[in-house]
Amino acid sequence: MRTASIGHGLASLAMAIALGGATAWAQAAGAPPPAVLVAKASLRELQRQTEYVGRVQAIEKVDVRARVTGFLIARDYKEGSEVKKGDVLFLIDPSQFQATLAQRQAALASAEAAALNAEQQLKRSTELARTDFGTRQALDIRTAEDAKAKADVLGAKAQITLAEIDLGYTKISSPIDGQAGPAALTTGNLVGPDSGVLATIVSQDPIYVQFPVSVRELETIREARRKEGGELAKIEIRVRLPNGAEYPERGVWNLTDPQVDQQTDTLIMRATIANPDRQLTDGQFVTAIIRERQEEPRLVVPQAALQIDQSGYYVLVVDDQQKVEQRRIQTGPNQDTEVVITSGLRDGENVIVDGIQKVHPGQLVEATKLAPAGG
Repeated sequence: MRTASIGHGLASLAMAIALGGATAWAQAAGAPPPAVLVAKASLRELQRQTEYVGRVQAIEKVDVRARVTGFLIARDYKEGSEVKKGDVLFLIDPSQFQATLAQRQAALASAEAAALNAEQQLKRSTELARTDFGTRQALDIRTAEDAKAKADVLGAKAQITLAEIDLGYTKISSPIDGQAGPAALTTGNLVGPDSGVLATIVSQDPIYVQFPVSVRELETIREARRKEGGELAKIEIRVRLPNGAEYPERGVWNLTDPQVDQQTDTLIMRATIANPDRQLTDGQFVTAIIRERQEEPRLVVPQAALQIDQSGYYVLVVDDQQKVEQRRIQTGPNQDTEVVITSGLRDGENVIVDGIQKVHPGQLVEATKLAPAGG
């Protein structure tokens, strides 16, 4: 008896659910179609461009090291400041090198005195040999002594040159114009050729931007630069900063790596770009943009229309019967608030830009048109 009651209850519940579903369907059938905002896909005169992940690289970067051994007695630059070529960065105690130079100068004076005496002795021996009062053997000895004395003078002069070079190395100067990094050692430390890098100088202006390009893309870029008759069309190389702003200076393409990375099938392209305000920093990631100067018509839609799922990008199109259709597309670069569509969409078609979450393919909608893309 209880089982029959339970069965009757389940049947009543199923009927209630069915009636409720029918009521909801009836309400939906009588409701007006959802309202959406649409914009027209339209052609605009745009420059063709390709974007790559790039990295900023200093043209010159020098690690400053000590070339003689001694105690640091001064650091003559402010860390992080810009220095000029020849500016003294560190000073090693020059006392011992000055003393060595003075000692070698004295050795040169002694060698020059000995050379003068040897020269006079050779002259006397030569005169005696002419008058037969001197022997040939004595003349040979004096000749050899004179030659040795002159050689000693040359050796002493060379030692002075070495001492002057070592003394000059006590002033550690910047070899390039650039920004000086932090000092690795403070004054009072003993430094020498084995002490490692004391500071790094990085050039600032101009600067490189380099980025990997696939072999296929490189051929496309080269082909785009050619006009009839083989004349090369100019291209622009621009940089977009990490904050999304476009860098104001224009780059000049100056190198294409002659070797291809076999693992990625890419090679490195490099551009030189001015950096007067020091906005670009060595090692910084940026977006490198290769842009043709000549404009051509490109199909664009607002970025708000762009949707993505596991299969890729798509837009929802409203046709002439006010019905929604899903359209798979291929995209190009962004242009401000719009995106270039390379395939999957035709000029003049209406794409939904607002209300996308309320509709699905095949549904009737009430579409309100916005201004055309770029209007």
